Amino acid sequence: MSPLLPGNHITLLQNGTEFFPALLKAVAEARQSVHLETYIFEPDDTGRRISAALSAAARRGVRVRLVVDGFGSRDFIARLQPELTDAGAEVLIFRKDLGLFALQRRRLRRMHRKLTVVDGQIAFVGGINIIDDSNTPHQIPPRFDYAVRIEGPLVNPVQTAQDELWRILCWASFHRRQRPPAKLPAASRSAKPAGGIRAAFVMRDNLRHRNDIENAYLTAIAGARHDIIIANAYFLPGRRFRSALLDARERGVAVTLLLQGRIEYWLLHHACQAVYPHLLSAGVRIVEYRKSFLHAKVAVVDKDWATVGSSNIDPFSLMLAREANVIVRDTGFTTELRDSLLAAMNDGGVTLSADHWQKRPWRLRLLSWAAFGIVRVLTGKLIRHGE
Repeated sequence: MSPLLPGNHITLLQNGTEFFPALLKAVAEARQSVHLETYIFEPDDTGRRISAALSAAARRGVRVRLVVDGFGSRDFIARLQPELTDAGAEVLIFRKDLGLFALQRRRLRRMHRKLTVVDGQIAFVGGINIIDDSNTPHQIPPRFDYAVRIEGPLVNPVQTAQDELWRILCWASFHRRQRPPAKLPAASRSAKPAGGIRAAFVMRDNLRHRNDIENAYLTAIAGARHDIIIANAYFLPGRRFRSALLDARERGVAVTLLLQGRIEYWLLHHACQAVYPHLLSAGVRIVEYRKSFLHAKVAVVDKDWATVGSSNIDPFSLMLAREANVIVRDTGFTTELRDSLLAAMNDGGVTLSADHWQKRPWRLRLLSWAAFGIVRVLTGKLIRHGE
Protein backbone atom coordinates (compact mmCIF):
# COMPACT_ATOMS: atom_id res chain seq x y z
CA MET A 1 0.00 0.00 0.00
CA SER A 2 1.31 3.46 -0.88
CA PRO A 3 2.31 5.51 2.17
CA LEU A 4 0.39 8.55 3.38
CA LEU A 5 2.49 11.65 2.78
CA PRO A 6 2.00 14.73 5.00
CA GLY A 7 2.30 18.37 3.99
CA ASN A 8 -0.11 18.62 1.06
CA HIS A 9 -2.60 21.22 -0.08
CA ILE A 10 -5.44 19.52 -2.00
CA THR A 11 -8.30 21.34 -3.70
CA LEU A 12 -11.47 19.53 -4.74
CA LEU A 13 -12.59 20.41 -8.28
CA GLN A 14 -16.13 19.56 -9.36
CA ASN A 15 -16.85 19.16 -13.07
CA GLY A 16 -14.96 20.77 -15.93
CA THR A 17 -16.24 24.19 -14.91
CA GLU A 18 -13.73 24.12 -12.03
CA PHE A 19 -11.14 21.72 -13.43
CA PHE A 20 -10.38 23.19 -16.86
CA PRO A 21 -9.73 26.80 -15.71
CA ALA A 22 -7.37 25.48 -13.02
CA LEU A 23 -5.58 23.27 -15.56
CA LEU A 24 -5.32 26.06 -18.14
CA LYS A 25 -3.91 28.46 -15.53
CA ALA A 26 -1.25 25.94 -14.47
CA VAL A 27 -0.23 25.25 -18.08
CA ALA A 28 -0.09 28.99 -18.89
CA GLU A 29 2.21 29.55 -15.91
CA ALA A 30 4.45 26.52 -16.59
CA ARG A 31 8.14 27.31 -16.90
CA GLN A 32 9.83 23.92 -17.23
CA SER A 33 7.51 21.00 -17.93
CA VAL A 34 3.96 19.79 -18.42
CA HIS A 35 3.21 16.07 -18.49
CA LEU A 36 -0.41 15.13 -19.19
CA GLU A 37 -2.05 11.70 -19.42
CA THR A 38 -5.67 11.15 -20.37
CA TYR A 39 -7.96 8.45 -21.68
CA ILE A 40 -10.05 10.81 -23.85
CA PHE A 41 -8.71 13.94 -25.52
CA GLU A 42 -11.63 15.12 -27.58
CA PRO A 43 -11.15 17.71 -30.38
CA ASP A 44 -14.16 19.74 -29.19
CA ASP A 45 -14.03 23.34 -27.92
CA THR A 46 -12.53 22.28 -24.59
CA GLY A 47 -10.00 19.95 -26.20
CA ARG A 48 -8.90 22.62 -28.64
CA ARG A 49 -8.40 25.12 -25.79
CA ILE A 50 -6.25 22.65 -23.85
CA SER A 51 -4.34 21.72 -27.02
CA ALA A 52 -3.70 25.40 -27.82
CA ALA A 53 -2.42 26.03 -24.28
CA LEU A 54 -0.07 23.03 -24.48
CA SER A 55 1.17 24.12 -27.91
CA ALA A 56 1.84 27.62 -26.62
CA ALA A 57 3.79 26.21 -23.67
CA ALA A 58 5.88 24.05 -25.99
CA ARG A 59 6.65 26.99 -28.26
CA ARG A 60 7.95 29.07 -25.33
CA GLY A 61 10.39 26.29 -24.39
CA VAL A 62 8.41 24.25 -21.85
CA ARG A 63 8.89 20.53 -22.25
CA VAL A 64 5.41 19.17 -23.00
CA ARG A 65 4.73 15.43 -22.91
CA LEU A 66 1.37 13.80 -23.57
CA VAL A 67 0.21 10.21 -23.27
CA VAL A 68 -3.25 9.45 -24.64
CA ASP A 69 -5.09 6.17 -25.00
CA GLY A 70 -5.31 4.91 -28.57
CA PHE A 71 -8.94 3.86 -28.22
CA GLY A 72 -10.32 6.72 -26.14
CA SER A 73 -8.46 9.42 -28.08
CA ARG A 74 -8.83 8.21 -31.65
CA ASP A 75 -10.07 11.60 -32.89
CA PHE A 76 -7.24 13.42 -31.08
CA ILE A 77 -4.64 11.40 -32.95
CA ALA A 78 -6.04 12.47 -36.31
CA ARG A 79 -7.04 16.06 -35.56
CA LEU A 80 -4.97 17.53 -32.71
CA GLN A 81 -1.75 15.55 -32.46
CA PRO A 82 -0.17 17.06 -35.61
CA GLU A 83 -0.40 20.65 -34.35
CA LEU A 84 1.00 19.67 -30.97
CA THR A 85 3.98 17.85 -32.42
CA ASP A 86 4.56 20.76 -34.82
CA ALA A 87 4.75 23.04 -31.76
CA GLY A 88 7.39 20.81 -30.19
CA ALA A 89 5.29 18.68 -27.84
CA GLU A 90 6.07 14.97 -27.47
CA VAL A 91 3.09 12.61 -27.84
CA LEU A 92 2.93 8.89 -27.18
CA ILE A 93 -0.06 6.62 -27.81
CA PHE A 94 -0.99 3.83 -25.40
CA ARG A 95 -2.21 0.86 -27.48
CA LYS A 96 -3.58 2.05 -30.80
CA ASP A 97 -7.18 1.22 -31.65
CA LEU A 98 -7.47 -2.00 -33.65
CA GLY A 99 -11.19 -1.93 -34.40
CA LEU A 100 -12.85 -5.29 -33.77
CA PHE A 101 -9.59 -6.69 -32.38
CA ALA A 102 -10.02 -4.26 -29.46
CA LEU A 103 -12.50 -6.77 -27.98
CA GLN A 104 -9.67 -9.21 -27.35
CA ARG A 105 -9.04 -9.31 -23.60
CA ARG A 106 -5.47 -8.08 -23.82
CA ARG A 107 -6.67 -5.14 -25.91
CA LEU A 108 -9.08 -4.17 -23.12
CA ARG A 109 -6.04 -3.14 -21.05
CA ARG A 110 -6.46 0.60 -21.61
CA MET A 111 -4.70 3.66 -20.14
CA HIS A 112 -7.68 5.09 -18.27
CA ARG A 113 -5.99 7.38 -15.74
CA LYS A 114 -6.09 11.19 -15.90
CA LEU A 115 -2.93 12.82 -14.55
CA THR A 116 -1.15 16.12 -15.11
CA VAL A 117 2.03 17.40 -13.46
CA VAL A 118 3.27 20.96 -14.06
CA ASP A 119 6.86 21.94 -13.22
CA GLY A 120 7.00 19.09 -10.72
CA GLN A 121 5.10 21.29 -8.25
CA ILE A 122 1.41 21.00 -9.16
CA ALA A 123 -0.51 17.83 -9.98
CA PHE A 124 -4.04 17.11 -11.10
CA VAL A 125 -5.58 13.68 -10.47
CA GLY A 126 -9.15 12.62 -11.08
CA GLY A 127 -11.76 11.25 -13.42
CA ILE A 128 -12.20 14.19 -15.79
CA ASN A 129 -11.13 13.58 -19.38
CA ILE A 130 -10.21 16.34 -21.80
CA ILE A 131 -13.75 16.66 -23.11
CA ASP A 132 -16.46 19.27 -22.71
CA ASP A 133 -18.87 18.57 -19.84
CA SER A 134 -21.75 19.25 -22.19
CA ASN A 135 -20.53 16.98 -24.99
CA THR A 136 -23.64 14.84 -24.53
CA PRO A 137 -26.73 14.23 -26.68
CA HIS A 138 -30.09 15.96 -26.34
CA GLN A 139 -28.74 18.93 -24.34
CA ILE A 140 -28.50 16.97 -21.09
CA PRO A 141 -27.06 19.01 -18.18
CA PRO A 142 -23.24 18.84 -17.81
CA ARG A 143 -21.50 15.58 -16.98
CA PHE A 144 -20.93 15.12 -13.21
CA ASP A 145 -17.32 14.40 -12.20
CA TYR A 146 -14.42 15.30 -9.88
CA ALA A 147 -10.68 15.93 -9.85
CA VAL A 148 -8.19 17.35 -7.36
CA ARG A 149 -5.40 19.91 -7.62
CA ILE A 150 -2.38 18.96 -5.50
CA GLU A 151 0.59 20.87 -4.15
CA GLY A 152 3.11 19.23 -1.84
CA PRO A 153 5.07 15.96 -1.55
CA LEU A 154 2.23 13.92 -3.10
CA VAL A 155 3.16 15.43 -6.47
CA ASN A 156 6.38 13.39 -6.44
CA PRO A 157 4.86 9.88 -6.73
CA VAL A 158 2.45 11.16 -9.39
CA GLN A 159 5.39 12.34 -11.47
CA THR A 160 7.30 9.12 -10.83
CA ALA A 161 4.33 7.10 -12.14
CA GLN A 162 4.22 9.25 -15.26
CA ASP A 163 7.96 8.84 -15.82
CA GLU A 164 7.68 5.06 -15.53
CA LEU A 165 4.89 4.82 -18.09
CA TRP A 166 6.68 7.22 -20.44
CA ARG A 167 9.81 5.07 -20.25
CA ILE A 168 7.83 1.89 -20.94
CA LEU A 169 6.10 3.42 -23.96
CA CYS A 170 9.35 4.81 -25.31
CA TRP A 171 11.09 1.44 -25.20
CA ALA A 172 8.02 -0.27 -26.64
CA SER A 173 8.08 2.07 -29.63
CA PHE A 174 10.35 0.81 -32.41
CA HIS A 175 11.25 4.32 -33.52
CA ARG A 176 12.42 5.34 -30.05
CA ARG A 177 14.50 2.35 -29.05
CA GLN A 178 17.69 3.91 -30.35
CA ARG A 179 17.68 6.69 -27.75
CA PRO A 180 16.87 6.53 -24.03
CA PRO A 181 13.93 8.62 -22.81
CA ALA A 182 15.07 11.93 -21.39
CA LYS A 183 14.10 12.86 -17.85
CA LEU A 184 12.40 16.06 -16.86
CA PRO A 185 14.67 18.81 -15.45
CA ALA A 186 16.07 17.89 -12.02
CA ALA A 187 14.87 21.18 -10.54
CA SER A 188 11.27 20.19 -11.19
CA ARG A 189 11.33 16.83 -9.48
CA SER A 190 10.91 17.55 -5.77
CA ALA A 191 7.70 19.20 -4.56
CA LYS A 192 7.98 20.81 -1.13
CA PRO A 193 5.40 20.83 1.72
CA ALA A 194 2.48 23.14 0.96
CA GLY A 195 -0.23 22.35 3.51
CA GLY A 196 -1.39 20.08 6.30
CA ILE A 197 -3.19 17.24 4.48
CA ARG A 198 -2.03 13.63 4.55
CA ALA A 199 -2.65 11.78 1.32
CA ALA A 200 -1.49 8.83 -0.77
CA PHE A 201 -1.27 8.20 -4.50
CA VAL A 202 -2.49 4.74 -5.50
CA MET A 203 -2.51 3.28 -8.97
CA ARG A 204 -3.43 0.06 -10.75
CA ASP A 205 -1.31 -1.57 -13.41
CA ASN A 206 -0.65 -5.11 -14.57
CA LEU A 207 2.67 -5.50 -12.78
CA ARG A 208 3.40 -4.49 -9.17
CA HIS A 209 0.17 -2.62 -8.45
CA ARG A 210 -2.54 -4.97 -9.68
CA ASN A 211 -4.79 -4.65 -6.60
CA ASP A 212 -3.67 -1.44 -4.90
CA ILE A 213 -6.80 0.62 -5.58
CA GLU A 214 -9.21 -2.16 -4.68
CA ASN A 215 -7.24 -2.96 -1.53
CA ALA A 216 -7.35 0.70 -0.48
CA TYR A 217 -11.14 0.62 -0.79
CA LEU A 218 -11.40 -2.71 1.06
CA THR A 219 -9.23 -1.48 3.93
CA ALA A 220 -11.34 1.66 4.33
CA ILE A 221 -14.61 -0.31 4.16
CA ALA A 222 -13.37 -2.85 6.72
CA GLY A 223 -12.55 0.00 9.11
CA ALA A 224 -15.80 1.93 8.60
CA ARG A 225 -17.83 2.62 11.72
CA HIS A 226 -20.52 5.07 10.66
CA ASP A 227 -21.10 5.55 6.94
CA ILE A 228 -19.81 4.80 3.46
CA ILE A 229 -20.76 6.76 0.34
CA ILE A 230 -19.44 5.54 -3.01
CA ALA A 231 -20.19 7.44 -6.22
CA ASN A 232 -19.25 5.49 -9.29
CA ALA A 233 -20.17 5.60 -12.93
CA TYR A 234 -19.86 1.83 -13.39
CA PHE A 235 -20.32 -0.30 -10.30
CA LEU A 236 -19.83 -3.99 -10.97
CA PRO A 237 -17.70 -5.25 -8.06
CA GLY A 238 -16.27 -8.69 -7.56
CA ARG A 239 -17.05 -11.03 -4.70
CA ARG A 240 -14.53 -9.54 -2.23
CA PHE A 241 -15.85 -6.02 -2.69
CA ARG A 242 -19.50 -7.05 -2.40
CA SER A 243 -18.74 -9.08 0.72
CA ALA A 244 -16.94 -6.12 2.30
CA LEU A 245 -19.99 -3.89 1.79
CA LEU A 246 -22.35 -6.52 3.17
CA ASP A 247 -20.10 -7.04 6.20
CA ALA A 248 -20.19 -3.28 6.81
CA ARG A 249 -24.00 -3.35 6.71
CA GLU A 250 -24.03 -6.19 9.26
CA ARG A 251 -21.92 -3.98 11.58
CA GLY A 252 -24.56 -1.26 11.31
CA VAL A 253 -22.64 0.97 8.87
CA ALA A 254 -24.86 3.01 6.55
CA VAL A 255 -23.83 2.20 2.95
CA THR A 256 -24.96 4.46 0.10
CA LEU A 257 -24.13 3.97 -3.58
CA LEU A 258 -24.61 6.88 -6.00
CA LEU A 259 -24.68 5.22 -9.41
CA GLN A 260 -25.34 5.96 -13.06
CA GLY A 261 -29.01 6.51 -13.82
CA ARG A 262 -28.73 7.31 -17.53
CA ILE A 263 -27.65 4.94 -20.28
CA GLU A 264 -24.31 6.08 -21.69
CA TYR A 265 -22.74 2.69 -22.47
CA TRP A 266 -25.52 0.16 -22.97
CA LEU A 267 -23.67 -3.03 -22.04
CA LEU A 268 -22.18 -1.82 -18.76
CA HIS A 269 -25.31 0.04 -17.73
CA HIS A 270 -27.47 -3.08 -17.86
CA ALA A 271 -24.76 -5.39 -16.50
CA CYS A 272 -24.30 -3.21 -13.41
CA GLN A 273 -27.98 -3.51 -12.52
CA ALA A 274 -27.61 -7.26 -12.12
CA VAL A 275 -25.87 -6.72 -8.74
CA TYR A 276 -28.65 -4.48 -7.39
CA PRO A 277 -30.97 -7.17 -5.90
CA HIS A 278 -28.43 -8.68 -3.50
CA LEU A 279 -27.25 -5.25 -2.30
CA LEU A 280 -30.75 -3.82 -1.88
CA SER A 281 -31.92 -6.86 0.07
CA ALA A 282 -29.03 -6.34 2.52
CA GLY A 283 -30.05 -2.76 3.20
CA VAL A 284 -27.59 -0.98 0.93
CA ARG A 285 -29.08 2.30 -0.28
CA ILE A 286 -28.79 2.75 -4.05
CA VAL A 287 -29.37 6.18 -5.54
CA GLU A 288 -29.39 6.56 -9.32
CA TYR A 289 -28.17 9.94 -10.56
CA ARG A 290 -30.48 10.90 -13.40
CA LYS A 291 -29.94 14.64 -13.83
CA SER A 292 -27.03 14.07 -16.21
CA PHE A 293 -24.36 11.48 -16.94
CA LEU A 294 -22.51 10.48 -13.78
CA HIS A 295 -18.79 10.04 -14.46
CA ALA A 296 -17.50 10.36 -10.88
CA LYS A 297 -15.23 7.79 -9.23
CA VAL A 298 -15.10 8.99 -5.61
CA ALA A 299 -15.92 7.80 -2.10
CA VAL A 300 -16.02 8.94 1.51
CA VAL A 301 -15.81 6.73 4.61
CA ASP A 302 -16.63 8.11 8.05
CA LYS A 303 -15.18 11.54 8.81
CA ASP A 304 -11.66 11.50 7.45
CA TRP A 305 -11.21 9.08 4.50
CA ALA A 306 -11.88 10.03 0.90
CA THR A 307 -10.75 9.02 -2.55
CA VAL A 308 -10.92 10.78 -5.92
CA GLY A 309 -9.63 9.25 -9.12
CA SER A 310 -10.20 7.49 -12.41
CA SER A 311 -11.06 3.97 -11.23
CA ASN A 312 -14.56 2.61 -11.55
CA ILE A 313 -15.55 -0.34 -9.37
CA ASP A 314 -15.83 -2.75 -12.29
CA PRO A 315 -13.58 -5.45 -13.80
CA PHE A 316 -12.35 -3.16 -16.56
CA SER A 317 -10.91 -0.68 -14.05
CA LEU A 318 -9.97 -3.01 -11.19
CA MET A 319 -8.52 -5.84 -13.27
CA LEU A 320 -7.50 -4.54 -16.70
CA ALA A 321 -6.94 -0.79 -17.08
CA ARG A 322 -4.23 1.53 -15.80
CA GLU A 323 -5.89 3.72 -13.18
CA ALA A 324 -4.90 6.30 -10.56
CA ASN A 325 -6.61 7.57 -7.42
CA VAL A 326 -5.70 9.83 -4.52
CA ILE A 327 -6.53 8.75 -0.96
CA VAL A 328 -7.06 11.74 1.35
CA ARG A 329 -7.10 11.50 5.16
CA ASP A 330 -8.46 14.87 6.18
CA THR A 331 -11.73 15.83 7.89
CA GLY A 332 -12.19 19.10 6.01
CA PHE A 333 -11.68 17.54 2.57
CA THR A 334 -13.89 14.54 3.38
CA THR A 335 -16.67 16.81 4.65
CA GLU A 336 -16.51 18.93 1.49
CA LEU A 337 -16.74 15.89 -0.78
CA ARG A 338 -19.54 14.33 1.30
CA ASP A 339 -21.56 17.56 1.20
CA SER A 340 -21.12 17.71 -2.57
CA LEU A 341 -22.32 14.12 -2.99
CA LEU A 342 -25.32 14.66 -0.73
CA ALA A 343 -26.25 17.77 -2.72
CA ALA A 344 -26.04 15.76 -5.96
CA MET A 345 -28.32 13.08 -4.51
CA ASN A 346 -30.86 15.66 -3.42
CA ASP A 347 -30.74 17.52 -6.73
CA GLY A 348 -30.55 14.73 -9.28
CA GLY A 349 -30.84 11.40 -7.50
CA VAL A 350 -33.64 8.83 -7.28
CA THR A 351 -33.48 6.33 -4.41
CA LEU A 352 -34.41 2.81 -5.49
CA SER A 353 -36.93 0.85 -3.43
CA ALA A 354 -35.98 -2.45 -1.80
CA ASP A 355 -38.18 -4.32 -4.28
CA HIS A 356 -36.90 -2.36 -7.29
CA TRP A 357 -35.65 -5.51 -9.05
CA GLN A 358 -38.89 -7.44 -8.62
CA LYS A 359 -40.87 -4.51 -10.01
CA ARG A 360 -38.84 -4.38 -13.21
CA PRO A 361 -40.35 -6.07 -16.28
CA TRP A 362 -38.98 -9.57 -16.80
CA ARG A 363 -37.53 -8.52 -20.16
CA LEU A 364 -35.33 -5.90 -18.46
CA ARG A 365 -34.22 -8.38 -15.80
CA LEU A 366 -33.29 -10.84 -18.52
CA LEU A 367 -31.45 -8.09 -20.37
CA SER A 368 -29.40 -7.25 -17.27
CA TRP A 369 -28.38 -10.87 -16.72
CA ALA A 370 -27.47 -11.24 -20.40
CA ALA A 371 -25.33 -8.09 -20.27
CA PHE A 372 -23.73 -9.33 -17.04
CA GLY A 373 -22.84 -12.60 -18.76
CA ILE A 374 -21.31 -10.85 -21.75
CA VAL A 375 -19.11 -8.68 -19.50
CA ARG A 376 -18.01 -11.78 -17.59
CA VAL A 377 -16.94 -13.43 -20.83
CA LEU A 378 -15.07 -10.33 -22.01
CA THR A 379 -13.21 -9.97 -18.73
CA GLY A 380 -12.51 -13.62 -18.02
CA LYS A 381 -15.14 -14.10 -15.27
CA LEU A 382 -13.32 -11.57 -13.08
CA ILE A 383 -16.61 -10.16 -11.80
CA ARG A 384 -17.47 -13.41 -10.04
CA HIS A 385 -14.08 -13.95 -8.48
CA GLY A 386 -12.99 -10.38 -7.84
CA GLU A 387 -9.39 -11.43 -8.15
